[in-house]
Amino acid sequence: MSAWASKWNPSAPLAQQRSEAALARIAQWRALEQRAAAASARSRPVFDQRGQLLPRDRVALLLDPGRPWLPLCSLAGWLQDSPDPGKSVPGGGMLAGIGFVSGVRCMVVASDSGIEAGAIQAMGLDKIQRVQEIALQNRLPFLHLVESAGANLMRYRVEGFVHGGALFRNLARLSAAGLPVITVQHGSGTAGGAYMPGLSDVVIMVRGRSRAFLAGPPLLKAATGEVATEEELGGAEMHSGISGLGEYLAEDDRHALGIAREVMDRLGWERPAPRMDVLPPRLPAEDLLGLMPANLREPVDMREVIARIADGSELLEFKSLYGAATVCVQARLHGHDVGFITNNGPIDVAGANKAAHFIQRQCQLGQPIVYLQNTTGYMVGRESEQAGMIKHGSKMIQAVTGATVPQLTVQCGASFGAGNYGMCGRGYAPRFLFSWPGARTAVMGGEQAARTMQMVSEAALARKGLAPDPEKSREQYERIVAMFEAQSDAFYTSGLLLDDGVIDPRDTRDVLGFCLDTCAEAAARTPRPLPFGVARM
Repeated sequence: MSAWASKWNPSAPLAQQRSEAALARIAQWRALEQRAAAASARSRPVFDQRGQLLPRDRVALLLDPGRPWLPLCSLAGWLQDSPDPGKSVPGGGMLAGIGFVSGVRCMVVASDSGIEAGAIQAMGLDKIQRVQEIALQNRLPFLHLVESAGANLMRYRVEGFVHGGALFRNLARLSAAGLPVITVQHGSGTAGGAYMPGLSDVVIMVRGRSRAFLAGPPLLKAATGEVATEEELGGAEMHSGISGLGEYLAEDDRHALGIAREVMDRLGWERPAPRMDVLPPRLPAEDLLGLMPANLREPVDMREVIARIADGSELLEFKSLYGAATVCVQARLHGHDVGFITNNGPIDVAGANKAAHFIQRQCQLGQPIVYLQNTTGYMVGRESEQAGMIKHGSKMIQAVTGATVPQLTVQCGASFGAGNYGMCGRGYAPRFLFSWPGARTAVMGGEQAARTMQMVSEAALARKGLAPDPEKSREQYERIVAMFEAQSDAFYTSGLLLDDGVIDPRDTRDVLGFCLDTCAEAAARTPRPLPFGVARM
């Protein structure tokens, strides 16, 4: 492979303008994440009084210092808990990510009990089910730091109750797959929440703080008239000494997390050493801020992006002269041989065929595929339709669907129309999917959608012999554009869990390298599955 000869000038006024716009979006995203941390931190006086650690402090103490940590779905629920941008708090009421505990790569989930006592939010339920899926697919142990008031009965919805059962099913599936499920019960777990420790392989409880019961004192009295204390029903000492729900009894949060680290250390799982012989890109990651325009109509040579991600900036382009708007490149990333597929324009017939060929080639080689989305979709028009765009685009979608290697997706710019599908969008189950702050996802651009509806409305009026009202047409146009712009925004789609999180473009190489390491470990790991999850005895 040869190093990419960049034609990009990062000092040019256009690059500087784009960079400033990207930095503004990153600052906005970081402020949203900080909003959740600040909301949780307001509970610190209460936690201090109880001798407890805040959820973020628990996670920090659990993880190996100095090792990578990949947070997941940090914007979950943004604008879903409240339509008011000034009041919405993202995160879904929990923290989640992949990190290292006693040298073992694992999934860590923590109730954010500093917010609404850790009550499970609607998007929080979707979030935990998504990270459970990631853990199962990538053969990761599942560490759960629980302190939750359970479902918020004031916001009860029957579909949340029914779909919530999958949370517990997934815990059973993880255990049955030979992936340890370890729970630290920092506080309450009531009703359905009690099944979190109940479906764990190992449970660590905290004296005087842990509670797990199917019915707390108020519900018990309302249902049966029986009067009992919380400790009698579900205290840490009772479960550790009488019911057998708890394996370990800790004196406080710190002690409990120390026990969790010991339990992880005794798993006996291989701890792969980090790769030391990896060539960094020859081109700076800082350039990525200025490469992608805020106006997604402006052209971008996505090979310039790959060159700032790939080892040594070395690229081997596949069929460079055929279907040139679809770019297929072989490269290495953090020492892993990978194939990149990206877009320098709409996907035409030749580009769809090239991509399908390249995907099958990557599967033959057993090398992961990284999709860098930047497309307005499949090419339309008389010539394209007559050339068979539908059937050739469908071949590409079939190749993506049937790929036998890990597929990772980053939405860098536009992700419009069926291009989202052909470039392995969320509906095609990539192992991981992340978005840059300026990315946009929609069935089409807002102006295109508004103009389409305007023509449809005008045609309907013409059939009735009526003329369009210019003022109404303008209002409809602006309303549709605003709706599409709001819903295509990366922060909004991330709030709906249509990705696994927003990332800083400059971190793309490290995030993808971390995910590729995770996939490689999963492939090399041989768990010991059981017919059922480990049952509580």
